[in-house]
Amino acid sequence: MELYQLRSFVAVAEAGHLTRAADRLHISQPAVSAQIKALEEELEVELFQRRSSGMALTAAGKRLLGEAQ
Repeated sequence: MELYQLRSFVAVAEAGHLTRAADRLHISQPAVSAQIKALEEELEVELFQRRSSGMALTAAGKRLLGEAQ
């Protein structure tokens, strides 16, 4: 787990959207998406529920958010 992955995770959790988080972090949306996917694979948990309206935290995502902040 890398610090940049946690920063991206927190940004997506707060913004609720990959694109808004990417804009906030000044990186591309595919880069943020890849970082979230890599973090989920490393932790072996789903951190977000992907919806057409954005990204919602799962229970595991909520626990990680508390620790990451």
